[in-house]
Amino acid sequence: MNSTTTRGALLAALACVLVGGSFTANSLLGDYPYAGGQFLRYGLAFLLLVPLAGPGAAARLRTLGAARWLRLALLAAVGMVGFNLAVLAAERTAEPAVPGVFVGCAPVVVAVLVPLLDGRRPQRAVLYGATLVAVGAFTVQGWGRTDGAGIAFSVCALAGEVGFAVLAVPVLRPLGPRLLSTVVCGIAAVESALAGVLIDGAGWLRRPDAVETGALLWQAAVVTVVGFVCWYMGMQRIGAERATLFSGLIPVAAAGTAPLVGTGSYGAAQAVGSALVFAGVAVGSGALAARSARRGRPRADRMDRADRAAHRLAERSLEKL
Repeated sequence: MNSTTTRGALLAALACVLVGGSFTANSLLGDYPYAGGQFLRYGLAFLLLVPLAGPGAAARLRTLGAARWLRLALLAAVGMVGFNLAVLAAERTAEPAVPGVFVGCAPVVVAVLVPLLDGRRPQRAVLYGATLVAVGAFTVQGWGRTDGAGIAFSVCALAGEVGFAVLAVPVLRPLGPRLLSTVVCGIAAVESALAGVLIDGAGWLRRPDAVETGALLWQAAVVTVVGFVCWYMGMQRIGAERATLFSGLIPVAAAGTAPLVGTGSYGAAQAVGSALVFAGVAVGSGALAARSARRGRPRADRMDRADRAAHRLAERSLEKL
């Protein structure tokens, strides 16, 4: 892995760890209106991101056609607002592990879908790694009780997770990670407000208490601002297929942080699942192949040095003759 790939992998990993920590923060927002919380989260993130959007942001936005604006609206609706709504709806009739298992399959879907949309074959190493990541995510979370509605909404959550990566690919290059994050957060705030009015009516927004305020600030400033920018910076460097491998770190981070607030435990299953996720990321991202190549390089260098030494010795012997 070169420096660009390594940096991209680290950025994607950091983003997914932050998102995994947000699941623990979600447990502190159980009594807060869902859509109102999403409005505050994405609205505050938008305000924080505007100064970071970079020079020429308005000019770049004016170059976007109607098709790309529609894609951005779909990205916010499917990958952000819709994803969270689907998880919430699934957990009404299913244990939280059920949507988590489906979302854990996102690396496999993206590893197949992105290359096909790009007119190329899926990479075998990425597919193997994605499968390991999905198995590891399942091992970390386990399975829980559910019904048909829980499974249906879990599939919708999987579609949202896939859409968050796939829908961003064509607009990432013209906008860049910071401006893309800014725009989708602004759109998601508007969509959350509309959803709140339709679902919860006049009670869609209220003043959060101290604990809820802390959780919302964490989600907006750290998970959304830092996490989204790091995610899209990582995806820009290593591509959607390899970046989505790191989504397996989301349940790992959630399982690791849950004991800190007393909402879960970390045992043998979580440890084994975490190891499988790390192995899948290493296989799919090419880290193992790069390490093997680095190991082979010193041996080749030693052979080259030995050949040069033998050549010099032969030359000296011929001179003496």
